[in-house]
Amino acid sequence: MPPTSTTGAKSSRPRRGEGQWALGYREPLNKNEENKKNDDGLNVRQRIIDIYSKAGFDSIDPADLRGRFRWFGLYTQRAPGIDGGKTAVLEPEELDDRYFMLRIRIDGGQLSAAQLRTIGEISTTYARDTADITDRQNVQLHWVRIEDVPEIWEKLEAVGLSSTEACGDTPRVIMGCPLAGVAEDEVLDATPQIQQVHDDHVGSPLFSNLPRKYKTSISGCSAYCTNHEINDVAFVGVVGPDGTPGYDLHVGGGLSTNPMFAQRLGAFVRPDQLSEVWAGVTSVFRDYGYRRLRHRARIKFLIKDWGPAKFREVLEKEYLGYALPDGPAPELDPGQRRDHVGVHRQRDGRNYVGFAARVGRIPGTQLSRIADIAEAHGSDRIRTTADQKLVILDVTDERVEQITAALEAEDLQVRPSTFRRQTMACTGIEFCKLAIVETKDRGAELIDELERRLPDFPEPITINLNGCPNSCARIQVADIGLKGQLVTNSDGEQVEGYQVHLGGGMGLNAAFGRKVRGLKTTSEELPDYIERVLRRYLEQKDDGEAFATWAARANDSDLK
Repeated sequence: MPPTSTTGAKSSRPRRGEGQWALGYREPLNKNEENKKNDDGLNVRQRIIDIYSKAGFDSIDPADLRGRFRWFGLYTQRAPGIDGGKTAVLEPEELDDRYFMLRIRIDGGQLSAAQLRTIGEISTTYARDTADITDRQNVQLHWVRIEDVPEIWEKLEAVGLSSTEACGDTPRVIMGCPLAGVAEDEVLDATPQIQQVHDDHVGSPLFSNLPRKYKTSISGCSAYCTNHEINDVAFVGVVGPDGTPGYDLHVGGGLSTNPMFAQRLGAFVRPDQLSEVWAGVTSVFRDYGYRRLRHRARIKFLIKDWGPAKFREVLEKEYLGYALPDGPAPELDPGQRRDHVGVHRQRDGRNYVGFAARVGRIPGTQLSRIADIAEAHGSDRIRTTADQKLVILDVTDERVEQITAALEAEDLQVRPSTFRRQTMACTGIEFCKLAIVETKDRGAELIDELERRLPDFPEPITINLNGCPNSCARIQVADIGLKGQLVTNSDGEQVEGYQVHLGGGMGLNAAFGRKVRGLKTTSEELPDYIERVLRRYLEQKDDGEAFATWAARANDSDLK
């Protein structure tokens, strides 16, 4: 892998182009790139410990506050009382509260009871009992004061957790199957590779200045629960040409305002090669990624322009120094759920128990209670999922009903309705400075309404609510995706509402949701709309027809 200092040698004369380092242009082309050149984001940690936590919020350099703090999982949260119509109008300092969201990275979604209890205690002590399980297996806290951050880090690090590179233009949390090592039907256990990539590369200055955020999944799950289709780089468990398990390499997935599915490079990666190959792919992005315009700085734009064949060639010739063998594609099942909810057998004869909170929101006191429940029933392993759910591993047969009852007494459903199981929501306007509408409370209320109106709804329907166009809640790949925006109600007033996307999904029939011209709903009318479209689906669908298939062929009038 060539060092960063030599990448400019590929061109005798710097060219502006897209600001690619490997083509010789190293001067920053926007303020974000200038800030990163001025000081590595990793260096802000010591300033937080030595200066900002002692002198308080007003002492924070703005370039750190709205930039480098992200390298350690910190964002200022939205100041209370600012409506969605002002999100794109006000300056950052007008949107900032004096409190922070803190994102804790949980690589592979793997937690011990002690780790989960520590997160719960931090939440209750420092974050007003707030906690959200994200759809990238992290936990986010709110209302965090800068004065408390060093103590929070000490408590996290004492149990092997951190917020290092949980945000920023860095390698963010590495997603992994929550059942790694225990699933009966997994291709291979990716835990060692997740750990090695983390230990080798997270926090390294070689990768602390990427063009944009960088999302990884490494999984041997046969249900493909980490959603390799929408990660920047994904290693997907497959059986290689010689019968040995390894990984199929995918690059360039991502949603936001320009959704793209990852492309297969067609290369087979042995487990012992994975960390080196990850570094090679990441280095291609670092050196050739577009740095001129932030909205084009994700790796998906590079591979869209290059194509997978050129990307693989550059990876192998310039960074690895050897060719990867061709390998098979993963065998996707169009009807398989990916969320691991419910009680299921492990390969060792014990059981895992997956359960659903409401749209991922679980107070810190309840996180501590989950740790207690797990330990009381013989488990020290709790996992987060890519669908804002939790899983407890290693439950013996005789304790399954007891642990199920204990969880459901906390309103953590092991046998949830379709609507509880498959409704997700991003952070929303309560805390997020990018949001336009409320999502968490709206999602929780929607679940209750749909359970009341359609109590026996039989089909697996995903409903994803997002507070802005950035798709943190994956609206384009949901059966019903709801993008927050202001809409006009029947009285001509601007109110909170959603643009509707229908029929998205991943897997064998991957597609982005259909947008019907003018199809929007106010937040108040949302339960009526969804009930209406779901009843039409039940009336019109063919036997065994999925919602996405029906939505793709339905008349526009039936989708309104």
